[in-house]
Amino acid sequence: MPGSRQRTPRVGVKAAFFESTLPVKVVLIGVFINRLGSFLNLFLVLYLTSKGYSTEQAAAALSAYGAGAVAGVLMGGTLAARLGPRNATVISMTGTFLIMAVWLYLPSYPLLIAAAVIVSMISQLYRPASATLLSDLTSDDRQVMTFALYRFGLNLGATAAPLVGLALFYLAGHRYTLVFWGEALIALGYAVLAWVALPARSQAEPHQEKTGEPAGQSRPHGRWSSGYLQMLRNWRYTLYLIAIGVHAAVYVQYLSTLPLNIRSAGIAIIWYTIAVSLNGFIVIAFELLVTKVTQSWPMRLSIGLTLGLLGVGVAMYGLPFTPAVILSGTLVWSLGEIIGGPATFAYPAMVAPPRLKGHYIGSFQFMFGLGTAAGPAIGGWLLIRLGHGVWPVLALGSALATALVLIAVRAPARPIGQEPPSVEPVPATAA
Repeated sequence: MPGSRQRTPRVGVKAAFFESTLPVKVVLIGVFINRLGSFLNLFLVLYLTSKGYSTEQAAAALSAYGAGAVAGVLMGGTLAARLGPRNATVISMTGTFLIMAVWLYLPSYPLLIAAAVIVSMISQLYRPASATLLSDLTSDDRQVMTFALYRFGLNLGATAAPLVGLALFYLAGHRYTLVFWGEALIALGYAVLAWVALPARSQAEPHQEKTGEPAGQSRPHGRWSSGYLQMLRNWRYTLYLIAIGVHAAVYVQYLSTLPLNIRSAGIAIIWYTIAVSLNGFIVIAFELLVTKVTQSWPMRLSIGLTLGLLGVGVAMYGLPFTPAVILSGTLVWSLGEIIGGPATFAYPAMVAPPRLKGHYIGSFQFMFGLGTAAGPAIGGWLLIRLGHGVWPVLALGSALATALVLIAVRAPARPIGQEPPSVEPVPATAA
């Protein structure tokens, strides 16, 4: 198809970071800081059981937390569009600070459940806002590498967070006081940093109003006035969202179904620990380096490889179960993750009409979260009925997702290398 062979010039990791604007640097660093301080989901079950609540009550609270997080990213897409990325981020982080500051003093289980839902929802509002601002302030030829840096911050923060949380737990004498106050203060620090350093708006909207919307994206009326309903009119992107939801449901099986299958097969759990560590090491150590090459590939190819190689790796788990099979399967889908993970994250912002970018990004994050929330239940149900035969069935899900991506993904309509609108710092008192 025309434009499908368009190649993006290669951008180095250092250039993508050090030549970016201050707001982009703040977002990239802030994502790491925020992820580093996400302790509640790690310690929620342990905290509740230590307070005398049952395992079932603790699990219900964790499920409520997950539901709030999924809803939060969907709301965040609208909030980013209406209030601007800076204000959405400040609201998100300030709300997180306030709830975490009172968390230890909530006297009843219903209040703890309500707080878990609210804090997970509020804490996720910043994600579409930060990704939207990141895309608005990055030229098209650097989008994939910039989102690779974004993913690097997410992954590095997620890897370090349990260690930091555990250190605070021991520092407080096996109590959770510093854990939850630590999360509160980190959120407050990010809120202050965002308020001072981020622009209220990226000035993309005035620029885009002058240049107009892409063909076929005229402003709709009537019942299509909602941003998400407008987005759903783009049938290719709707297919992409379905593919991402299915992909996420299969991807999360390494955290849920895989350890259950390893235990039932009588394999030492150390091999599961090694497999998870292998994935983390590959992503953190090599994704940025691989992206230097793959950023110039057609997005349909790199995203398709990510989803397809996940299916291959999952199918390999279906071979006669041995430690070698577990490690080999994990290696295959981990390679797929570093090949096209950044492109998968960058694609929504690159194909979105400018004024719907927050909605496109929010819907992507919503579908990924929905898939990871539903995946464990689906995988567990299949494992009970199929036993070790669950893996070929899950691989079919990846095959479906890959097919949908090959249909849905097209090259961005804007010319590669187009510069983003210039950004002037906006005083913190601006609306």
